[in-house]
Amino acid sequence: MSVASPSAIGLSGTPGPTDVTLPFKGLVAVIIGNWLEFYDFLVFTFFAVMIGDAFFPGESQVGRLLGALATFGAGFLTRPLGAVVIGAYADRVGRRAALTLTLMLMSVGSGLVGLTPSYTQIGIAAPIVLVVARLIQGFSCGGEVGPATSYLLESAPLEKRAAMTAWQGHSQQLAVFMGSLIGVGLAVTLSMEQLYAWGWRVPFILGMFIAPVGLYIRRQLPETIATHETHQSGVAVLVDLARHHSRAVILGILIICGGTVSSYVFNYMTTYAITTLRLSATVGTILTLTGSVTQIAGFALGAWLDRFGRKPMLIVARVLFLISIYPAYRLITSPDATAQSIVALNMLLNFIFAIGFGATYAFLSEAFPKAVRSSGLGILYALGVMLFGGTTQFVVAWLIDWTQNPMVPAWYQMVANVASIVGIALLRPSVEPAGGS
Repeated sequence: MSVASPSAIGLSGTPGPTDVTLPFKGLVAVIIGNWLEFYDFLVFTFFAVMIGDAFFPGESQVGRLLGALATFGAGFLTRPLGAVVIGAYADRVGRRAALTLTLMLMSVGSGLVGLTPSYTQIGIAAPIVLVVARLIQGFSCGGEVGPATSYLLESAPLEKRAAMTAWQGHSQQLAVFMGSLIGVGLAVTLSMEQLYAWGWRVPFILGMFIAPVGLYIRRQLPETIATHETHQSGVAVLVDLARHHSRAVILGILIICGGTVSSYVFNYMTTYAITTLRLSATVGTILTLTGSVTQIAGFALGAWLDRFGRKPMLIVARVLFLISIYPAYRLITSPDATAQSIVALNMLLNFIFAIGFGATYAFLSEAFPKAVRSSGLGILYALGVMLFGGTTQFVVAWLIDWTQNPMVPAWYQMVANVASIVGIALLRPSVEPAGGS
């Protein structure tokens, strides 16, 4: 099976590394690697309560949770740096080399999280090593999005760009699904003492051992950018981006704002269910698990709806999600809410949200020409996620504790998604057709 021919990605003519037909295993390689990147990065949120207990034992229950969430947020500080360094590297040397590098770094970060002894064993060194691991993971994850999405876009025919780049979102949700599935399995099979003592380490160690498989497959990928399409240096890439595409970066950050806030609120549902709704850990992980499944379906529908006009479809989908948030959370936080109704409402919100993201990655990618696509997309994504996603869970947890209002996640998402709708309305594609010359 072939994904796209050279002419489909705009490279007929001058011979280069992209004058090949991308096999189906190439698509799988990008998806597997991207899945591993986000699995390793996001699984931290599912076990925030346990990690806080292991690394911040001297604090109160809220203090331990906030300590873990602050450490999770530390990973977002290096995302922009990773996007700049690895994104420019991908635009100068090639997508394949960048994608190989990011996976190696993520494996190292996950190993450190999973294997670092607790505070009671090595004292203050434990949280310090944990923060270092998160910084490595953030650098890697920040450098992953631009090259991976660019690779998907540049491997797709015109009519399939939304469907192909939607795999960026699919793979992220598959990561959430796998992390939450492992979480459910651990919560069901282990005692609470075992889960807190060592069970939370299992997902990170699994990710560390799976990474070499993705690394091997990625090294076989054909390249999608030719030498004559690149800048001579990483500095030249960034200068071009700053001079000619800063408006696209700023608007892209606004677009990412709503998506990343909602994504990390959804990923926070396990902790929210345990600490705010007073539900069991099993129900909490089921919330995240079922939400990720419905997001995968929503991404697919959103990519299909792209045929009716990308920008109008994105705006309508975001507005629909915006007006659904408040009533859904009123029902979720109602004293009469059951575990079943909470799961169902969370699934519905996840589905509606994902519809508005099926074509978002193609829309953002089209804002940049190929020569600066990896760096431009990576930087706007990393900055948006650092400013809004990285702080979401900490701010939401703090605001809930301060206000004693369980509706905080709803208000936070509504404000963020208004900003996204404004960004979508104002962003224009670059002169160059996406993926081509």
